[in-house]
Amino acid sequence: MKNRDRSALNWRVLTRRHPSAFLLAAQLVSLILYAALGENANGRALLGVVGVLILALVVWVIDRSPALTWVAWILVAPAIVLSLLSIFLANSLLLSWSSLLEAVLYFYAAGSMVAYMMKDSRVTTDELFATGATFTLLAWGFAYLYVVCQTWFPGSFTGMVDPEQPRTFLELLFLSFTNLTAAGLGDILPITPPARVLVMLEQFAGIAYVAVVVSRLIGMTLVQQREKETS
Repeated sequence: MKNRDRSALNWRVLTRRHPSAFLLAAQLVSLILYAALGENANGRALLGVVGVLILALVVWVIDRSPALTWVAWILVAPAIVLSLLSIFLANSLLLSWSSLLEAVLYFYAAGSMVAYMMKDSRVTTDELFATGATFTLLAWGFAYLYVVCQTWFPGSFTGMVDPEQPRTFLELLFLSFTNLTAAGLGDILPITPPARVLVMLEQFAGIAYVAVVVSRLIGMTLVQQREKETS
């Protein structure tokens, strides 16, 4: 019994100290699920449930940052309802509105995470996890914007496979990651002005994130390491 209580206590301490790690892990696990489940109806339904759980995680992480949690709940509550309705009713209009709300929530969460990382001059382990989690939040946020763009402006994106067909969410997420990392490796292309503007904005966001946030954390980590060596 004591071992069980100790394990439960350790688990609570871990979740309290490193909430960003759980969000990052959930995002990465969902990528594996996208690959494993594919685009069939059952797979989309299950991924929709996973998406709802991740939204709850996003709000949980925001609750541990300087951001206002009530704003997150205002965004996530209708987003969850619309997301589930769009899955079961196969309604593209509902999907576009749920995607727009989810994009706003992800960007709001990313902003709160950046504020959390920038609030002091010390680098903690959770802030290092937050660096990766914020990156995934930005990637998902732009992917949802691509969904909205594709719905409101049909034919916004094309690809090597079935170029005339709408792109799947996984394809748009792949496009988002390639843009955010500036890797330039991708077979999905924006072909309408709104889509190209979104892509350019994401490329700018990716460079700004590395230049401002990541470089600052690296610099503070080096300073802390030097202080330890000289103390």
